[in-house]
Amino acid sequence: MFIQVNSGAISGIEAVEVTAEINVAEGGLGLYIVGLPDNTIKESEERIQAAFENSGYRLIPKKTIVNLAPADLRKEGSHYDLAIAVGILTATEQIHTTMLEGSMFVGELSLNGHIRPVKGILPLVAMARDKGLKRVFMPQDNTSEGAVVEGIECIGVESLVEICQILQERIPYTPTPNNIDINNIDSEDEFYEDFADVKGQGYVKRALEIAAAGGHNVIMIGSPGSGKTMLARRMPTILPPMTLEEALETTKIHSVAGKIGSNKGLIKQRPFRAPHHLTSQVALIGGGQSPQPGEVSLANNGVLFLDEMPEFGRNVLEVLRQPLEDRHITISRAKYSVDYPARFTLIASMNPCPCGYYNHPTKECSCSAAAVHRYMSHISGPLMDRIDIHIEVVPVAISEMSSTERAESSAEIRKRVIAAREIQLRRFEGLDIHCNAMMNSAMLRKFAALDKVCATLLESAMERLNLSARAYDRIIKVARTIADLEAKESIEPQHITEAIGFRSLDRDTWGRR
Repeated sequence: MFIQVNSGAISGIEAVEVTAEINVAEGGLGLYIVGLPDNTIKESEERIQAAFENSGYRLIPKKTIVNLAPADLRKEGSHYDLAIAVGILTATEQIHTTMLEGSMFVGELSLNGHIRPVKGILPLVAMARDKGLKRVFMPQDNTSEGAVVEGIECIGVESLVEICQILQERIPYTPTPNNIDINNIDSEDEFYEDFADVKGQGYVKRALEIAAAGGHNVIMIGSPGSGKTMLARRMPTILPPMTLEEALETTKIHSVAGKIGSNKGLIKQRPFRAPHHLTSQVALIGGGQSPQPGEVSLANNGVLFLDEMPEFGRNVLEVLRQPLEDRHITISRAKYSVDYPARFTLIASMNPCPCGYYNHPTKECSCSAAAVHRYMSHISGPLMDRIDIHIEVVPVAISEMSSTERAESSAEIRKRVIAAREIQLRRFEGLDIHCNAMMNSAMLRKFAALDKVCATLLESAMERLNLSARAYDRIIKVARTIADLEAKESIEPQHITEAIGFRSLDRDTWGRR
């Protein structure tokens, strides 16, 4: 007997249709799985056999061939278990159902017949909906994630016995209701950190506000204990709320990576990722034998924070150059390639020297000028050029620390950021960008043209500070954002001057005594 059961495969952050074809015939014994399965799928024979025995079913002693079509697409993961098991039970007439057509089956079988949660439910359900299927049977722990997709039934099941009873219409089923509130994608009440908790550091807060408003990358340099990490962790609280499209894309990435909990559906807050400095290239960028999203993709639509940036391996840092420019990652293999988005805001921090006290107002630095230079050279010039804002963080004075005056809250700063982003959305309407940091050279000439006074001022600074051509464009982008925060139609000299002030590490005097 021949049966077809719908399932799917993950490719990048999208899913493609896979059909489990089961044929049971006389003249042989054993279960054979073909269609480029990986070892996880090959091992499903043992899981299915044990699950059948512990659920009151059995593998019929006939030749059973399972083909995962299309056969030229490599299949990975344990989520095919449920589709294969249901197909075998139907093909061997141990269950009778008319629900296979219009249904997709996704889930891993445990040896006792329970159904375990799997990765990538969201893209799989979205693909099923787009293919016109009516329902998806999935592990109960994955239903909050699957119910993010509208227009399809998400049916959570706990065991093989339960799904067989549903398929034979012996017990009713209740689809998990869709859990997206379009009007409440982001809630300020969910943030546990606030810029109001940060004493002083007005200049640094201003820099982070500009970075949030224009999507600019930032590096903070300062002594230990000056508040760099504290400030960076509050960056998501001033970023604009995610759109529904951004929330769905972010959730897809975390779904494929298996980073979504059983009770969490749509990711509503912008992600904040802070990998350790011992992180490898693959962990940061993505890839591996079975490609998975890296930290730059998990930070998509949010913040990637690299604390103590010079402590990261030089090769690890250099792989950031391409995603910072292209805002996506392509992982290529001999027979296939996958794409992951990487539209993140980079926030980096570092000490000014090995001992940490260069330029400290009260403590003396014990490092030589050569040691300071070597320490700074851990970050290459091309990578530093891709960071728009360089800001020195000075330790807060005791008088400011003891002040009882409450600082400006994240909610107040966020209002200005949102207003600036709305200006940019109108400016870039119809283009595939949404913030000033994403402008290319042609867009700079169109949307951020400088008058004669501003151009002369910038040229003078370029010569005096010996800035690179890439720094020239970065300064104009930052100046455009500063003008947007003031709702100014054109860039003015004070905007250029402030933007130049945020290129501290480009100055020839840095590190000299």
